[in-house]
Amino acid sequence: MANPILRQKLDAGNYFTVPGVQDMIAAVVADKVGFDIVYGSGYWLTASSLGLPDAGIATYTEMVDRMRTLVRTSKAAVIADADTGYGGLLNVHHTVRGYEAAGVTAIQLEDQEFPKKCGHTPFKRCIPTEDMVQKIQVAAEAREDKKNFLIIARTDARAGDGVDAALRRLEAYARAGADVLFFEAPQSEEEMRRACEAFDLPMMANLSNGGKTPMLPAQTLAEIGYAFGIYPALTSLSAAAAMEQALRTLKDTGNGDAPGQPLFGFQDFCERIGFEEVWAFERRWAR
Repeated sequence: MANPILRQKLDAGNYFTVPGVQDMIAAVVADKVGFDIVYGSGYWLTASSLGLPDAGIATYTEMVDRMRTLVRTSKAAVIADADTGYGGLLNVHHTVRGYEAAGVTAIQLEDQEFPKKCGHTPFKRCIPTEDMVQKIQVAAEAREDKKNFLIIARTDARAGDGVDAALRRLEAYARAGADVLFFEAPQSEEEMRRACEAFDLPMMANLSNGGKTPMLPAQTLAEIGYAFGIYPALTSLSAAAAMEQALRTLKDTGNGDAPGQPLFGFQDFCERIGFEEVWAFERRWAR
């Protein structure tokens, strides 16, 4: 069942931030920090679970299972990346039904050719606008919870066809029934402003560390007109950097508890991951 909090936040009209999570450890840490919405990134969930690039290699079955696990693990509502819908119109219908049954709150669909590529990498190509319009229409019709399960329509046309073409596509997707618009990889604040000023629908900003879009502060994004921003790469890149540092220290010194090395408390992590319930069960049923 879709969590109504995303719809409620959009209706309230106050800008909010949504972290990306690449695995279930990131999900429980986001819970601890207090985020009530998280973003299930296709790039980073694929990298963490399969060790593969975001190039359309992960299947629908693999990704819906990953999203289902994320929903079960996290207390937050989940915005789920569903790439191109994993094929044609029938695949989109099946994907929407599967993701909604998995418990996600919003599904993101993009207008790239299948297999897709990461939005901040080269060689992207888009399907015809009319084909994506039909995908949005099918997605909007396929969902059971018409109010709280939201459709996010993404265009990758900026890279190959320019800003004007991307905005024309978003206009068509808005008319087709999208709830939120996603202008992928604008390359300047001016482009970001143009997109937000062009539409009444909520606009999502993608703040990907190391990507093509300027990493603007939340106050500026709100002033530009974005409804919310996702940070898909932040937890993954920071975790990878911390792991590399810890492993280099271990390799160089043989010390797994080096002074000054930040570590999450083991007892705290046990509690976050659910061991308290396991221990309570053991205390009750142990013989």
